[in-house]
Amino acid sequence: MSAPEVTRSRTTVGIVGGGPAGLMLSHLLDRSGIESVVLDLRTRDQIENTHRAGILEAGSVDLLVDSGVGDRVHRDGHRHEGIELRFDGHGHRVDFEALVGESVWLYPQTDVFIDLADARERDGGTVHFGITDPTVEGVTTAAPTVSFTDAEGQRHEVTCDYVVGADGSRSMCRHLVPDDVAVHHFREYPFAWFGIMAEAPMSAPELIYAHSAHGFALISQRTETLQRMYFQCDPYEDPSAWSDERIWERLALCTEGDGFTLHQGPITEKVVLRFRSFVAEPMRHGNLFLAGDAAHTVPPTGAKGLNLALMDVKVLHEVLERAIRSGETSALDEYSPRALERVWKAQHFSYWMSTMLHTMSGEYSAFDTRRQVGELTTLVGSEAGRRYLAEGYTGWPAPRGGA
Repeated sequence: MSAPEVTRSRTTVGIVGGGPAGLMLSHLLDRSGIESVVLDLRTRDQIENTHRAGILEAGSVDLLVDSGVGDRVHRDGHRHEGIELRFDGHGHRVDFEALVGESVWLYPQTDVFIDLADARERDGGTVHFGITDPTVEGVTTAAPTVSFTDAEGQRHEVTCDYVVGADGSRSMCRHLVPDDVAVHHFREYPFAWFGIMAEAPMSAPELIYAHSAHGFALISQRTETLQRMYFQCDPYEDPSAWSDERIWERLALCTEGDGFTLHQGPITEKVVLRFRSFVAEPMRHGNLFLAGDAAHTVPPTGAKGLNLALMDVKVLHEVLERAIRSGETSALDEYSPRALERVWKAQHFSYWMSTMLHTMSGEYSAFDTRRQVGELTTLVGSEAGRRYLAEGYTGWPAPRGGA
């Protein structure tokens, strides 16, 4: 039997991973006149139906708007000018606009993906969803290759100048960096989030982060009639063991006080989200670049995951454009240190938010709980403390390079 025919082609940037990070990079490169090919194991329908929350920092919204894919953010998203911290039965609003002149936007990651996928389709971008058998070779050479079988069964081999691994937390590309080069930093937390989707009206106009003797809770929103909420649980908790009544009881206990009313309704989804921190260094090896969850993950407490991915590709687009358009290949050396500077700031911010608000282990004492209340009281009572939170939550500017 003869070997199946292979379609061979060439592009400038091969992008493994067709989520928001990969599609945004492809979109930005296209606007700079630079060709790319994007591929993903998942079908577009599978990605669209993977529901994730989404708080977009001011810089992420600016990136979407400035690159021409931000129309729906302003039309369908919800602008949040602050958050509420609840502890000891009282709510304390942190006003981002008053403190740092910035807001965040509640806009699901799924919608960011849809906007970018529509833009690539509209602009004639080459995006292969539902591929199988991907391989990447030669990342330390001048002509790496990306091979895969498309959804119709056709085998492809694409020769590239650069390869970008934006293929998520189970990244194949991450493992192309040799063990004697890669350094992996990892932390697993002793708690998780029990997340629900509920058909109910909004309980608050902005996110509520609640600390209590019963553990942490987050009251978030999705639409006027569909809400996302979380409470702290054991990482090995079985979602099916929790009745709707028990879930609402726990959320009420975590958020009770000063007349707050938690609006309830039918629960349509239950899931346990485990907490991990991970960073792969460096984020570049030869002509391979890692971006988004392929290079780092953070706990969701600080709302940093999607924003870090978008800022990665913003920096990556800048250095690739300089290298490709101006022949300034030394710019490529900037990517990993520039991206990692922001990554580690976000790791600290997410760790700080998580340890301040969660019960850290089953052996937590009354002292530990009261110490956390002391920290929260100090934070909300200090303009400098509130400003630090506002700066971190709304996002720092991407570190500038040599352009």
